[in-house]
Amino acid sequence: MSCPANKPTPTVRIMIPCIDSEATTFIKVAEVWVPEGDRLVLADGDYGELEAFATASQASGFTCGEGLPGKAWQQGRPVVLKHFDGSYFKRIEAAEEAGLTSAVAVPVFAESTLKAVLVLLCGTDTHHHGAIEVWQDDGERLTLDDGYYGSATRFESASRTVSFAHGQGLPGAVLAANTPLMMRDIARSSNFMRSAQAAAIGLKTGLGIPVPTASGDIAVVTLLSASDTPIAHRFEIWDARPERVGATRSAQLIDGLCERHGALWPQQNPPIDPPMAHVWKGPIGQVLGTGLPHVKNNGAGLPAGYTSMVALPIHQEADLAYVIAWYL
Repeated sequence: MSCPANKPTPTVRIMIPCIDSEATTFIKVAEVWVPEGDRLVLADGDYGELEAFATASQASGFTCGEGLPGKAWQQGRPVVLKHFDGSYFKRIEAAEEAGLTSAVAVPVFAESTLKAVLVLLCGTDTHHHGAIEVWQDDGERLTLDDGYYGSATRFESASRTVSFAHGQGLPGAVLAANTPLMMRDIARSSNFMRSAQAAAIGLKTGLGIPVPTASGDIAVVTLLSASDTPIAHRFEIWDARPERVGATRSAQLIDGLCERHGALWPQQNPPIDPPMAHVWKGPIGQVLGTGLPHVKNNGAGLPAGYTSMVALPIHQEADLAYVIAWYL
């Protein structure tokens, strides 16, 4: 696809928070890149203690097709980069010093307009199990476009040989409903087709996200989280569709899971009045106001015990439909 010029965007913000030394998460860095004219510039980032990589990122910018953010802009769909060496990644030296080895870029489109690119960077070692996958639809079935699995090589091999009909498995269910879905206890779920392989490496939770592409198709991104190296400790799905919350820019919490304590509420007895978020109020409200991904990493406004969050908006045509948030 072509990369049209875009309007100017907000000033860059970079925050370096303290990290809980006991937390071991699959994702190490989250960045938000926004279009400014013919370039993508850094609008927000959570870098933990990786100050040198944060500095290198703040000094960077990407044209269409350049680097990982620019590649996602050019292709108009999520992009997985499993290895930086010899690739088009532009911050290889800084990434190597920070122990970062792979990344996934998720573009945010409202119809054909690029709003932002969310980049998630990971490190790897023998103890990191989990998955970030991108599934593509050929009109009849979903097949794996690519994915990052840490050291879960057998699970990766199984994933590359499976496909899903519409409505089948987590990717197929997400595509059929065109809504984010959370699947619990995937190692024992009959609806998760790779449950045996998931059980072997301790995968517990699956979050499926429908990501609109520039062509109008839907790619499905799945985040599969293990108990020892979770992608996050808490997940939330917020429904912002006007038919659900009315004409005002609000969102209703429709599902959530805390890895530490279980469901945010009993599934068989959901609250009569689920939590609501309103435009410009709190982190979810910032997403409602801007329509952009949001990174919060100083703990302010977050549930007790969490220092960081990433919120990803999902648009349906021109309207903001959902916000997916995960917390560390």
